[in-house]
Amino acid sequence: MSKRDGKGFFWRWGYAMHRYRWVVVAVCAALFIGLGTYAKQLPDLLKDNGFAPRGSESDRGFSLLQDRLGVAPSAVTVVYTSDKLDLTEPRAISDILTSLDPLRRLPYVRRISVNETPRTSNRTGVQSVHVEMSLDTFAAVDKYPSVRNLIHPPKDMKVFVDGATATLYDIQQATKKDLSKSEMLGLPIALVVLLLIFGTVGAAILPLIVGVMSVSCTLGASYFIAEKYSLSNFMPNMVTMVGLAVGIDYALFVVSRYREELVRQRAVSTAVARTCQMAGKSIFFSGFAVLIGMLGMLFIDLPVMRSLSLGGVLVVLTSVLFSNTLLLALLGIIGHGINRFPLFPALQRRRQTSQTWERIAFTVMKRPVVLASLMSGGLILLMLPVGGMKLGVPNAEVLPPSYESRQGSDLLKETYDVREAAPIQIVLESPASVWDVRTIRDIQAYTERIRSLHGVDKVRSYATLLGNLSPEKTGALLQDAAARKRFEDQGLARGRSALLTVVPHWDFESAETESLVRRLRGEDAGNLKAHVTGMAANRVDIIDRINKGLPSMVGFVMAITYLVLFAAFRSLLLPLKAVLMNVLSLGASLGIVVIVFQEGHLAHLLHITSIGYVSVVLPVTIFCVVFGISMDYEVFLISRIKEEYEKTGDNEKSTAAGLTKTGGLITSAAFILIVVVGSFVFTDIEITKALGVGLFSAIFIDATFIRVIVVPALMKLLGRANWWAPALGR
Repeated sequence: MSKRDGKGFFWRWGYAMHRYRWVVVAVCAALFIGLGTYAKQLPDLLKDNGFAPRGSESDRGFSLLQDRLGVAPSAVTVVYTSDKLDLTEPRAISDILTSLDPLRRLPYVRRISVNETPRTSNRTGVQSVHVEMSLDTFAAVDKYPSVRNLIHPPKDMKVFVDGATATLYDIQQATKKDLSKSEMLGLPIALVVLLLIFGTVGAAILPLIVGVMSVSCTLGASYFIAEKYSLSNFMPNMVTMVGLAVGIDYALFVVSRYREELVRQRAVSTAVARTCQMAGKSIFFSGFAVLIGMLGMLFIDLPVMRSLSLGGVLVVLTSVLFSNTLLLALLGIIGHGINRFPLFPALQRRRQTSQTWERIAFTVMKRPVVLASLMSGGLILLMLPVGGMKLGVPNAEVLPPSYESRQGSDLLKETYDVREAAPIQIVLESPASVWDVRTIRDIQAYTERIRSLHGVDKVRSYATLLGNLSPEKTGALLQDAAARKRFEDQGLARGRSALLTVVPHWDFESAETESLVRRLRGEDAGNLKAHVTGMAANRVDIIDRINKGLPSMVGFVMAITYLVLFAAFRSLLLPLKAVLMNVLSLGASLGIVVIVFQEGHLAHLLHITSIGYVSVVLPVTIFCVVFGISMDYEVFLISRIKEEYEKTGDNEKSTAAGLTKTGGLITSAAFILIVVVGSFVFTDIEITKALGVGLFSAIFIDATFIRVIVVPALMKLLGRANWWAPALGR
């Protein structure tokens, strides 16, 4: 009888990987070299943050501003400061505008004008200028370096450039820097931990190879996708974080199981096949669990979520693939050499004979109710800050103060009225020309209705700028061609479209302004068609997209995760317990993100600039990533417990044996993951920092309190019910 008969698919797959090991390694190396050359070029293609809610009312309004009213599709704001000069004086303004003459000669620079936004500060040493460009977002980011090189401050002045284009460019540069920084911080520490875990260089390096190759190949493949489709500039950080985490994690379990199998059987081919049969199968199901979380992001109709989902799916698939191909082939090549040249033999012997995890398991199972209640109560307390979470749309604040666009943004907020700088904009479409008396009457009537709403401070339009006149007198004044051209040049009125600007009592990120946007959208516009847009409306549409997709996303992730775990464990209660435990660790980690990033506690210690809110996409991203990655430990732990239970039929002993065989490994894997994702806390982009803090917290909670205490306690309380399933599921 052949060695492969009756062993199952994963055994046969592992045997094939050993047999064709040199071919497998050669193919994977060619992929790594080929795709790796494009990996570092990917950030240069990513010129959008992906937060625009395409097809929403605010998005249509932005398009109408450009198409109907001639508003520039891109712009930068040049901010000048001086400790010696009064920059509000005409001479200083003239010097500033003269210094920008080189920009005027650029064919795509449409208009340069002094910022007329009312000031809230008496700082005369600050002045700003708008530079409007007839370039779309992508082209503007491409041209930004050449634009910036032409901006030089006059004598005794400093200059900072802000605006959406400058911020996107800085985020692009920060992404490149973050990728290198995270690898430089995380990988060396991960190597040290792996050396302590395995005690040999060969065993320690293999997980790093899988992690690095998974990330590089995914980023390289994404390059070709980004050439045809717009991807978010936050995607590379997501791929690197998740790829290094799961890639090293999966390889750690495979290498550990292989060394265990080498003790039982001398034949390397059999050890590789058996490793794939057990650890490879667990990784396959674990990969599915992580993929479910990544696919859940697709329920949120935002480009950034589709980009993060794509990156997450690709890197998880790549990690599972390399763990079950390249890694098995390398193990086949190294063979027994994986145990040669031990570095810490005494430490390894102590670990092999240690009964710590067995004692922990039996200690927990002696007091299951008390310990499960205490741990669950503590995690619920950490969840409480989530109730006060304030969501915001990231802008220049996602960058640290060392970046120019962030410095310019801070100066603008300190000097100018943020309500006037980011008003609610309403694009009006009329049946007749905006210069027609009937249209003027409709706009004035609509303006009065808007002005009477609670929370409205000012309302402006081309009609109000001519004074509080009757429609007939306003129409008569607009018969002057020069007056019309002035309003057309300002983007206030043209053809059958006009712009109504609403200044609220509060800033654009407040809950009150959000409520005002919703009331404006419900207001009757009469014969006019109104499109409410602007930064506040954009934020409302993003939040609405998230709220709309959230129930489906949560339901999908939980339901499919349950079904996958049911298929893996053939148990009705174990998947339910796993889902509930994930909710606890997820809620606690989100609570910690709120405490640090919104409330500012421990922010200084972690070198974080508290921005007073949580990015709107973070709860969704953390939920999907954490829900998937946390299942790794559940799958590996319960798989070993189930393996022991099938041998003994004793629930308590199998729980203790499972924790004994995987407790140290899970803790080690978690520590490596903590190191990898924790390194992102020291990167530059605040969203990446927050994602790092969220994952760091969730992994720590999951691998300690959940897996070591709560899971054994519940296994004890549920007893034989852990393994019950309907006859149809057996």
